[in-house]
Amino acid sequence: MQLQELNNRFDEVNTRLLTCMASLSPENEFAAFDREKLVSLTRFYPTEFGHLSDSFLLRDFENYYHSVKNDELFHGLKGIDELCQLMVKTKVNLSYPWVYLLLKVVLTLPVATASVERAFSALSYIKNKLRNRLGDQFVNMIVS
Repeated sequence: MQLQELNNRFDEVNTRLLTCMASLSPENEFAAFDREKLVSLTRFYPTEFGHLSDSFLLRDFENYYHSVKNDELFHGLKGIDELCQLMVKTKVNLSYPWVYLLLKVVLTLPVATASVERAFSALSYIKNKLRNRLGDQFVNMIVS
């Protein structure tokens, strides 16, 4: 039942995007980490990552993974937001700027999506109001 609801809510691209985003999660000592999915995630953002080769990104993601996996400071983190904060605090963001950029993009995505949805919702509301007014004016013209 829940799987069907998710399939109805998210199309294939969104599902792939969410799956790739989950690879950045620090939970359970980076258990969901998958460098290939992270490279796939960068393909959604060609302006930021298009000039980087897949082999470079794979190496960078792998080095990052071993660096944070072996650092006890990064154990026990609950979310990507905590990971980002700790990366800045420990200056790991300077060693892995592409990982950090990807984290920032992923953190802003839900806010951007919600803003766009709100804008379309407001636009739909305005269009409906205009249609209703135009419809009322049209009916009044016919009746008069």
